[in-house]
Amino acid sequence: MSDSKTERPDSASAPRGAAAGESRQDSGPANFVRERIASDLAAGLNDGRVATRFPPEPNGYLHIGHAKSICLNFGMADEFAGTCNLRFDDTNPEAEDTEYVDAIREDVRWLGFDWQEREFFASDYFERLYQFAIELIKAGKAYVCSLPADKVREYRGNFYQPGKDSPDRGRSIEENLELFARMRAGEFADGQYTLRAKIDMQSANLNLRDPPIYRIKRVDHHRTGNAWPIYPMYDFAHGLSDALEGITHSICTLEFEDHRPLYDWFLDNLEVPARPQQIEFARLNLTYTVMSKRKLAQLVRERLVDGWNDPRMPTLCGMRRRGYTPEAIRAFVERIGVAKRDGVVDVSLLEHAVREDLNARCPRLMGVLRPLKLTIENFPAGRSEMIEAPLFPDEPERGNRTLRLTRTVYVERDDFREEAPRKWFRLAPGKEVRLRYACLVTCTDVVRDADGNVVELLCRWDPESLGGKSPDGRKVKGTLHWVSADHAIDAEIRLYDRLFNVENPAAEGHDFHEFINPDALEVITDAKLEPRLGEMSPGEHVQFERLGYFCADQPHEGMTVFNRTIGLRDSWAKLEKKLKADS
Repeated sequence: MSDSKTERPDSASAPRGAAAGESRQDSGPANFVRERIASDLAAGLNDGRVATRFPPEPNGYLHIGHAKSICLNFGMADEFAGTCNLRFDDTNPEAEDTEYVDAIREDVRWLGFDWQEREFFASDYFERLYQFAIELIKAGKAYVCSLPADKVREYRGNFYQPGKDSPDRGRSIEENLELFARMRAGEFADGQYTLRAKIDMQSANLNLRDPPIYRIKRVDHHRTGNAWPIYPMYDFAHGLSDALEGITHSICTLEFEDHRPLYDWFLDNLEVPARPQQIEFARLNLTYTVMSKRKLAQLVRERLVDGWNDPRMPTLCGMRRRGYTPEAIRAFVERIGVAKRDGVVDVSLLEHAVREDLNARCPRLMGVLRPLKLTIENFPAGRSEMIEAPLFPDEPERGNRTLRLTRTVYVERDDFREEAPRKWFRLAPGKEVRLRYACLVTCTDVVRDADGNVVELLCRWDPESLGGKSPDGRKVKGTLHWVSADHAIDAEIRLYDRLFNVENPAAEGHDFHEFINPDALEVITDAKLEPRLGEMSPGEHVQFERLGYFCADQPHEGMTVFNRTIGLRDSWAKLEKKLKADS
């Protein structure tokens, strides 16, 4: 339910405007929530309405787990011609901020969903919730308790020990009403009193052992300021807010299953306009990822990442900046389905969805990350050959770009070996390779600096191979990407990888700090790119040929910046296979 407490529902946006009671039948993954809603509509429940909500707490940034809830709640409303509210459950002012409210709105819109005019806050209902609490007191079902927090926990008992009544459980209705009014008036110190529901201190469900429903907290609220010195507890406010909004299906993750009897108790004992049905599903857990908002905040606070939108973070703003697309995330969520039992999803499934989406949308251009100068000695100085190259090699009708072949170009340093191994098809002394779309060149010599490092390759080209063809049909297996030294632009490239190097960085008994991947970010400051790449705006996607998918970021100190979104292949799969073989 509340975003700080859970990573929410699965599923993606489904076909729009399905008839009431009609569930989508296809060969896709299971979605029992869809089937439950369809069954309710077929039975005539809720007068044929479907009303869901996405209820984040504005105390942090949304992450990939929340994307599942967004897709499920908005997707089910869309599929069954219903509505979905965006409601901020803002009952804990100490941790909340308008910064988070704005970020959540942006993330939901970015994922492709629109709540229209249906934006609400739990704070909209503070007066109504206060009156609900008074109703419970008048019915003898709530009381003001003076026990401090540690004593409340002690009296509550545990799974093996029944609870013990508070000494204040027998207060009269009149005294409870007076004390609660004085709490509201701000007469007492923080923690001096709480208002507790009077349910059952012997219940096997600890949530029903007289839970606090109001506490004194003298903290300014981001919307109500200092108007309220008391605030409702989340468990009290959440279900009642659903009821006030006419929600039909309150979708939450499995950790709230034990809270359902408490929500139902409030609905049973108060006059509410609607009766939401709570449906629990398995939260999203991803390998190589931490999903705890507390741990993510710790990473930011300890400066282990560069803020909530660091592309290494699983936050939606971080994924957006890295180059993940909303289409890829929605496809991933739909693909994994909605389960009733907790499990762990391999992060490679998400990465596959990203590759699949970017492969279809990204133009192909060339960039050299670790440049090594290559001089074509028999290419006339000052000459420049114009070469047309496709932006989408498999779809040439989508346009071309113009490359300039000049005497000096840059190639990848990793594409040269002075002592080449067997079956090396890239550059080496005496080896012939193809410069993609341009020509065939053969390495004839190397130039070294004073320390003996290779700083330049000397080559000869075959003029008959202009355009990259083999003039006499000879086979040239190696094809390299390159850029003209005379026309390349300088760029900063940030190579992002998984933030953690083990499948379960949050394993019990371990400190997740131990598993931070030291190679999760490499910054290259002397990359050379095709000039066209300098024209891209932040957020635009591209495939650097042979290297991977990249996304333009904000310029840094006047220099073009690209973030690596993901490689062309899953290099982690090979690494994991090797590690398993070695173990």
